[in-house]
Amino acid sequence: MAKGKCTYQVGKAAEGGRTDYVYAVNKKNLPTGEKLKLKKYDKQLRKHVLYTFKDVK
Repeated sequence: MAKGKCTYQVGKAAEGGRTDYVYAVNKKNLPTGEKLKLKKYDKQLRKHVLYTFKDVK
């Protein structure tokens, strides 16, 4: 079977350590092994925090 064009990544907060966000990332736009880093809102801390996303199987 052919592999899909998207890979799923789960975000983990730098401060709280929570995993709140799941993204479907296009493989063409993100080089292999590179982690996606986004500033997102943490509901528990009630402020914006840096989330580091890594691949999920």
